[in-house]
Amino acid sequence: MPTRRVVTGRSQEPRKRFAEELKLLRTDRGLSLRKLGEALGWDWSLFSKMEKGETVGGPEVVQALDQYYGTATTLLALWELAVGDPAQFKERYQQYMRLESEAVSLWHYAVSVLPGLLQTGEYARALLSTGGMNGDELTRQVEARIGRRDLLSGDGAPPFRTILSETVLRTPLENRNEWRDQLEYLLLISERRNITIHVVPHSVGLFALMNTQTMFLRLADGRTVAWVETAHSGELVEEAAAVEQLQASYDQVRDLSLSPVESRKFIVSTLEEASCEPST
Repeated sequence: MPTRRVVTGRSQEPRKRFAEELKLLRTDRGLSLRKLGEALGWDWSLFSKMEKGETVGGPEVVQALDQYYGTATTLLALWELAVGDPAQFKERYQQYMRLESEAVSLWHYAVSVLPGLLQTGEYARALLSTGGMNGDELTRQVEARIGRRDLLSGDGAPPFRTILSETVLRTPLENRNEWRDQLEYLLLISERRNITIHVVPHSVGLFALMNTQTMFLRLADGRTVAWVETAHSGELVEEAAAVEQLQASYDQVRDLSLSPVESRKFIVSTLEEASCEPST
């Protein structure tokens, strides 16, 4: 196969190419980041991060840029390629992991599986295996996930609050002994001063975030960022207005959730039900 010719000399990586095009369009018009922010009504720092490749922004801001520059849907098309590039997930997740280690407080909503910070080794192994991971790589990933739990241990550990959808507790492991171990671990870790666990029962009906696994991180500089994840991708949300909207939804879910005491009773009941079932 002949070597692909590079005509423009610009990056062939979707995320970098998107960032390059944004900067080129702005500088060709002699605009400063502040002037661009004033023209479009967004904080100029968002455009700075987009041009550095630190974030790709959301579709609304990209559509606004297309309209402002008169580029039809060119930027939106490049944005879609950048968002869909699987190579970027690892990069974004590494950035998230760094921020997680620096967070002064964390709060979380779980759609269907337990957060990694609360998983036992057996739970982590079973979950990662469903994605096709196996062998040495599976062992390394399980060890890495269990190592993350140290973040919530020891003096100075940050406060962590999680809201678990009832679905999380109604989706057991195939091995019932391992499932009981996981539930017992939840009860044990909920006794720590810095850890608060809520359950939002199915009986509350539809609610915000019910399909959006989300982790919020409060950083030392006072900023809050969010990590929004699906089974196939994740996105680090840093833009203040977007984070604030996610937090408002989280507050609604928290209002619907059981208290920590009632949530603990719910987990105990789930453990008792699991203990009555035969082991496999």
